Amino acid sequence: MSRRELLAAQAGGDLESRSELGAEWQGRMRRLLAAHPEETEALRALLSELAPYAPADSSVTQHASASGHARVYQAGRDQNFDRR
Repeated sequence: MSRRELLAAQAGGDLESRSELGAEWQGRMRRLLAAHPEETEALRALLSELAPYAPADSSVTQHASASGHARVYQAGRDQNFDRR
């Protein structure tokens, strides 16, 4: 059920639902590992094994407009500059 919900949220651009599903699964994993701490290394190994197949979530879309003497600064990640 969660996979279908996640795919629907992604397709519809529903970031709130996507975030809620992530938080739900984070809580499930936290409770699982609290109940079975001996499985921590097995989970790390699995995540390491699957990492190359994880989708690159690097898509950034930005829109801005400025008028007059206004300036717009946008960055998909870090932004460094000196204003003189």
